[in-house]
Amino acid sequence: MHDLGVGFKYLVRGQRWVARHGKQFGFGLIPGLITLVLYAAALTSLALWGTDFVDWATPFADDWSSPWLGLFRGFLTAVLFALALLLAVVTFTAVTLLIGQPFYENLSEKVDRDVSPDGTAPESGLPLWRELLISARDSLRIVLRAAVWGVLLFALGFIPLVGQTVVPVIGFIVTGFFLTEELTAVALQRRRVELRDRLTMLRARKTLIWGFGTPLALAFVVPFVAVFLMPGAVAGATLMARDLLGEETREDEENSDDGEQADSVSR
Repeated sequence: MHDLGVGFKYLVRGQRWVARHGKQFGFGLIPGLITLVLYAAALTSLALWGTDFVDWATPFADDWSSPWLGLFRGFLTAVLFALALLLAVVTFTAVTLLIGQPFYENLSEKVDRDVSPDGTAPESGLPLWRELLISARDSLRIVLRAAVWGVLLFALGFIPLVGQTVVPVIGFIVTGFFLTEELTAVALQRRRVELRDRLTMLRARKTLIWGFGTPLALAFVVPFVAVFLMPGAVAGATLMARDLLGEETREDEENSDDGEQADSVSR
């Protein structure tokens, strides 16, 4: 349970870091704003023409009597919009990170340099086009995994009582895990850590990941909030990636020095 608090602490530390580095925060907002506009346009279009799409997709129901026709197509329209919202929440981070790859790479590197004892940051050594290709490929794999979970949880949502209580909680936990994978990938890909190894690493510290990702998933339900939290989320995920890899930070060294001084005084 200790790791839950540690994970949340990384989320807070990331937000504090970008608050102290206003320029990085401003640049980090740009990809999220672009993604928000694209998603808002897509969801607005779905809200306007979703009913027409359902009518077109269910011609076999044209001759149904009232009220069954209206109830059936109304239910399908609601399901379609709910799935679109779920997909938007799950994919928002992946799309934003893909659009903002150069922005977030730069931000993550600056976090590494700021907290690293020797002031350096790992570099992948790959050209930008190659990094974008790897990021897109890995993001697609994560989105497909998340989609499978989404369909399963949506189906379980029809179970009375459990579907309205337990399933939403599991949904946020699962979403938080995948969000964290996407965010830590920014720092871990620079270290040439493959997707399979990243997933193994995250699964070994599930409570740490839940502590970081689940509160973020709850906040990301509101897309506008997600835009403002993204830069700090990338910064916090970079700090957490260093923890997962056992890399020391200046804070660790300072704590070690304080401990040694305390030992010498006690002697």
